[in-house]
Amino acid sequence: MTSDDRRTRVFTTSVGDIEAAVDGDIVRAAGVPYAHADRFEKPRALSHLGSDPFPAFEASPACPQVPTEALEVIGDQTGGLPQSEHCQRLTVTLPADHGTAEEPLPVMVWIHGGSYVSGAGDLPLYDPRSLVLQERVIVVTVTYRLGVLGYVGDGVERPANLGLLDQLAAFRWVQANIAAFGGDPARVTAFGQSAGADAVLHLMATDGAASLFSRAIVQSAPLRTIRGRAGIGAAMNAALDETLVDGGDLDLAVAQAAVARAAQKSPVALMAFGPQAGQDPLPNENAMRERWADVAPDIPLLIGTTAHEARLFLPLVPALNRVSRVPLLGPLVVALVDRALTTWVYSGPARAFARAYERAGGEVVRFTFRWRAPRNAFGSSHAIEVPFVFGSEDVASGLAPYAGATASDLDRTGVLVRTAWGHFAHGRTDALRSARGVIAFRRTARP
Repeated sequence: MTSDDRRTRVFTTSVGDIEAAVDGDIVRAAGVPYAHADRFEKPRALSHLGSDPFPAFEASPACPQVPTEALEVIGDQTGGLPQSEHCQRLTVTLPADHGTAEEPLPVMVWIHGGSYVSGAGDLPLYDPRSLVLQERVIVVTVTYRLGVLGYVGDGVERPANLGLLDQLAAFRWVQANIAAFGGDPARVTAFGQSAGADAVLHLMATDGAASLFSRAIVQSAPLRTIRGRAGIGAAMNAALDETLVDGGDLDLAVAQAAVARAAQKSPVALMAFGPQAGQDPLPNENAMRERWADVAPDIPLLIGTTAHEARLFLPLVPALNRVSRVPLLGPLVVALVDRALTTWVYSGPARAFARAYERAGGEVVRFTFRWRAPRNAFGSSHAIEVPFVFGSEDVASGLAPYAGATASDLDRTGVLVRTAWGHFAHGRTDALRSARGVIAFRRTARP
């Protein structure tokens, strides 16, 4: 590592020199390509970035995506970033005062959520500055292919699981290059939320997972949607074929809608796009449990949900939205529906997964995220913990689930959450503790 001036640093990696920006107390190597792929092709690792230092100053582009609903609740899932099909990029953020000659820091690799159809690794909501500085870790945020570009294929005419293959390529890049940034390739934590958590679980079922990361944090994985994808993969692939015209031109909105309709008769319609078991690089559904059992002794797991996952989505159901406005009865109905859906899709399967993982010899910590803004109907809804993990509370404060919370409450909660996540990444699981009103931890999974 050398210093060209006060604003940049150059890191020498296996793929060439990377020039990163010094931004106050952090250094950020942004938008670094970890692979390349043309449309509907598997990612190819890049052997070299060029003879000159790669200028890592621009955020990774988002994968092309259809605008999401309810922006006031979840925010703009592109973050205003440019969009490109060549989105296989990642960003490395580290403390500015960390030198590569020092003891290597733990690494946390973030896989973003968004139902596999929206989001990007470099959203402002995922700016890891506070996490990096508070917990002395290096954070890598990954952008990968989504929707019809990343998760529809039959494995013959068109490869399946391209988004998952992108993520694998990113972890391989981290293993090969993170030491150049002062990171420890033997202490890599994969962490993700919602679809990102689902992705982490699928990555754990691939060959050699334990050689790519040594810990995993799974936040609000919709585990009820994992099984059953193989049965509708062909229908989704056929629906995509019908939308491709004029030699393969793609209308993304039309294609996404058509493929989602093809999945409606399956339980996975809750999250229509996602990895397909039995397609490269995954085993079939029956072997997935065996893969998880195999890696359990090698990959400690922090897994959990929020207390009111479903409340993020209930306002999008018109009938339920009307019922919610009925005095006395309305809030009771909403609470019952939320509890049933949260348990069925999220918390129930998470408990079962944790128990099975522990029986296989895995170290497991379960959590329930309980913080909620005062008198806020969203409660502890899906994704509400994400800004606290990264320290982007100021970005989230204008969104509906945080209305009513004070800045000091948001800050205090963020410190507690980052402490827990950071301690887990450092291997100090004994430091996880219950924080009244914020997170309830269970050291081991029990029946």
